[in-house]
Amino acid sequence: MTSIKRAAGHLFWALCVVGFFAILSSTMSKNPVLNPFARALGTPDSLMGFVAAASTIPGILVSLPAGSLSDIFGRRKILFVSGAIFASAPFFYLIVGSWWQLALVRFYHGFATAMFVPVGNAFVAELFPTTRAERISLFSSVTTIGRTIAPFLGGYILFLTNYGFHDLYLAVGIAGITAFITALLLLKGKPQTGKHDSRDPRRVSHLFEGWIVVASNRCTLAVSLVEASQYYAFGAAEFFLVGYLREIAHVDPLMLGIITGSQLAAVTLLKPFMGRLSDKIGRRTPIVAGSILGALALGTIPLTTHSSLLLLISILYGVGFSMVTSSTPALVSEITSKSLMGTGMGFLSTIMDVGQTLGPIMTGFVLATSLGYLGSFTSLTAILLAACVIFAVSTARIQKSSRETMGSGKCA
Repeated sequence: MTSIKRAAGHLFWALCVVGFFAILSSTMSKNPVLNPFARALGTPDSLMGFVAAASTIPGILVSLPAGSLSDIFGRRKILFVSGAIFASAPFFYLIVGSWWQLALVRFYHGFATAMFVPVGNAFVAELFPTTRAERISLFSSVTTIGRTIAPFLGGYILFLTNYGFHDLYLAVGIAGITAFITALLLLKGKPQTGKHDSRDPRRVSHLFEGWIVVASNRCTLAVSLVEASQYYAFGAAEFFLVGYLREIAHVDPLMLGIITGSQLAAVTLLKPFMGRLSDKIGRRTPIVAGSILGALALGTIPLTTHSSLLLLISILYGVGFSMVTSSTPALVSEITSKSLMGTGMGFLSTIMDVGQTLGPIMTGFVLATSLGYLGSFTSLTAILLAACVIFAVSTARIQKSSRETMGSGKCA
């Protein structure tokens, strides 16, 4: 038993290394280089958004199939494919010569993250069945550190090379190759995860049946809805909070960075602790409490222009977001049968990407009305509270102890 736990620990930290370098690589490929690189290629203003969004489309298209295929062929093989894309995609940036080629490369690059996140979460959930929320949250925090470092490192490289785009993408490639090499190590050793017999043709033919089973589970739908609402609000708040701070609160650039950065820092630091709390008291309470806290925080933003209060609100929103998102993947893994765990994670990731894509778009429409920022942040509050109510009602019978519902494949 001790040797199995030790092997699981080694695999977990190897996966964290993969996640750190993979997300560092993918984030550095877009922030802050993508905008100036697209401009240098002569991208029309009307198509800049298309180039920026090209990498998010695979998240909607591929997350669910990737999770399902990991149920059939194993987690490591899908992570290997994801790692290969992380390693190869950066070098295609070196040969692009037009905006549409850049969009195609971004689209290809997006497949890596779309496959990696849900399969990685399923991998961790299987390795640590009794502490899955804490471990998934720790894994997420490690990747978030890579995401946080990327803009600073990318900006520094651009500064040193006087906007040397090729130099930066070589650095992106090095990070991607590092992730790929570590992913190769994940294909070795024990314990096995997602080890159903891939030679059985019935497993592949029943792929769509698994999707129907997961999508028809009331609790899975409710958890996915609350996850989508969180990223709907997060994507919108991340973009429009900057505008509010500049245009309405008139904070200086340093304070702007502190307020927005504190939110991400709170999520990164608190997620593992919130995951541990979730493992102890159950998933439902942190999700409901976190949704309410996040909703109230966002609704309070347009009521003040004091930088100190806005800093506190930003941190509280980060706390609420970390409470919810540290519990949702673990809960999906527990209300989904073991043979469909990857499918459940893929479904959750797909719905999440839809929410994150729609958030800034719909909030922008609200901002364009006479309601302005007050209406925008109030609408985010309403979305979070509505999803929270639906989740609370739909999962009312879920037991506080996650172990009682583990692997049930249905609502408890």
